[in-house]
Amino acid sequence: MKHPNPWFSILLLCGALSAVGLLSGEASAQLTATANHDRIGIDFFYHGSSVSVRGSADPGCDLIIKIASPEGEQTLKKKGKVAGLLWMNVGSLHIGEVPKVYSLHSTREIREIVSREGREKYVLGYEALEKRADMKPVADRAEKARWFGEFVKFQEHSGLYAASVGKILVRNENGKGNYYTLIQWPYQAPPGVYTVTVYAVKDGKVVQTAETKVSVEQVGLVKRLADMAKYHGGLYGMLSILAALGAGFGVGMVFRKGGGAH
Repeated sequence: MKHPNPWFSILLLCGALSAVGLLSGEASAQLTATANHDRIGIDFFYHGSSVSVRGSADPGCDLIIKIASPEGEQTLKKKGKVAGLLWMNVGSLHIGEVPKVYSLHSTREIREIVSREGREKYVLGYEALEKRADMKPVADRAEKARWFGEFVKFQEHSGLYAASVGKILVRNENGKGNYYTLIQWPYQAPPGVYTVTVYAVKDGKVVQTAETKVSVEQVGLVKRLADMAKYHGGLYGMLSILAALGAGFGVGMVFRKGGGAH
């Protein structure tokens, strides 16, 4: 019996694998992500920045870009009327498992392109964020939803939470897709390492993800003063007092030259 040529068998196998790849690789294009401003320095003139995220993606996919800090716990003061007259702090609200910074951007509405299971799995959207959050003290789900809504409003007002739809520019050329978006970076965001995650979504499911990092750090004199406050508190306190005295002396000299207040 004549044995088949081994090279012929290898060629047949390669051809079969290629055919399978062509038939099943609907989201075959490799998803990539790059942040152009991956190191942000905080100095005395810092007042926020901007970060552009770009990369390649399958032309048939919707895209979601999420920027988030590590999860942690935040404490907020609950306000209410005392004796029916005055608005005062009436307690504290502890919210765990939530990021300090959360920014979400998508080609279409999140609910339209990702299933509920997918949103919860990847924590996409405020609803998924609320479900993940550990909040106390709250009496029931309704109270949790109400206070979490207030928390999101506070974070958005502070510039730390944001969401947008349709601001990701996507271009498809010769069967290849490229995307780009420019995101304003809030000056309120504290130093740290932030994760930028891009999700490619098709038929309600996340089919690919890509990640990059953005580092925010204090630089120059701001860093030296922060280090002094952390490691040499006594010296920092003394310098703060001297600076306050110097500022007061300077204001006094200005008023003295101007003839004082009338």
